[in-house]
Amino acid sequence: QVQLVESGGGLVHPGGSLKLSCVASGTIVRIVSMGWYRQGPGKQRELVASITRTGDTNYADSVKGRFTISRDNAENMAYLQMNSLAPEDTDVYYCQATQLNRFYWGQGTQVTVSS
Repeated sequence: QVQLVESGGGLVHPGGSLKLSCVASGTIVRIVSMGWYRQGPGKQRELVASITRTGDTNYADSVKGRFTISRDNAENMAYLQMNSLAPEDTDVYYCQATQLNRFYWGQGTQVTVSS
């Protein structure tokens, strides 16, 4: 089992920045990819960004140019730098990791963008 814990969420004004962090622990063999998803009330969970072990990244169109995903394989951590935040970015953000064809999820961290 892999446990994921997110941190870094909070309240920020429009145009501001936040950096989310995710640390993986437990039985870690080889985490192939890590990602960030978000979900709001009544909405489906959607991919924000993902990164493979070798550094290949994928972003949702809505965040391209504003968000940057990175990871530290040695520390089993993933990060999401979010810039130019807008009210529509308000959601619960979840860390996700893939290992041995299994998906693992964190508990989520709230990001609220409001003036």
